[in-house]
Amino acid sequence: MKNYVIIGGSSGIGQEVVNQLTAQGNKVYSTYLKNKKSDQELVSFQQFDVMNGELDDSNFPEVIDGLVYCPGSINLKPFKRFSAQDYLDDYKLQVVGAMQVIEKLHKRLKKSESASIVLFSTVAVQNGFPFHAQVAASKGAIEGVVKTLAAEFAPTIRVNAIAPSLTDTPLAEQLLSSEDKRESNAERNPLKRLGTPTDVANAATFLLSEKASYITGQILAVDGGMGAL
Repeated sequence: MKNYVIIGGSSGIGQEVVNQLTAQGNKVYSTYLKNKKSDQELVSFQQFDVMNGELDDSNFPEVIDGLVYCPGSINLKPFKRFSAQDYLDDYKLQVVGAMQVIEKLHKRLKKSESASIVLFSTVAVQNGFPFHAQVAASKGAIEGVVKTLAAEFAPTIRVNAIAPSLTDTPLAEQLLSSEDKRESNAERNPLKRLGTPTDVANAATFLLSEKASYITGQILAVDGGMGAL
């Protein structure tokens, strides 16, 4: 049994990561914001507001084998409609929040024999999509964090990120609010479908596992080929 911390594990991709890790018999310590969850046999939940609080790690084990940071936002609009505060809020949620959690848990991760950190980017960082200035800015910073921390933490802690295309999660519900929107977004993808939480969680649990023990500093595209084809 290994110990994992999932920040934002109450819905979408994070919830699927929790499900997969516990199905393997691991102990998971997960947070939620509004989607309250009760403790289960292998999962302990606590509320955590990334924007307005500090993570309470008092019930975490001394050794943590993996960390996944899931909080994010998808705010798409023309560049001229973004304010400076929009960028700052997004950066605080997606970049500063991740770095503060990593700093908080770094000593416990170092005690593991094979610790792994998984963060999330987006296909929109390496590929130019209109109306994505805010999300591409913050997720681009995440990719820089991944490269830097992978170098700094080697060889004791691996650090990678997953860059999905549009995924059918509650976070994307405004973009997928009608059947026409779902069909048009699926049609734009080379595989002609939307990504699912399972698609992305499969990659996350792989990067946490011993099967990925020789992988660090990478941005893994899980995008149906959108970024390459």
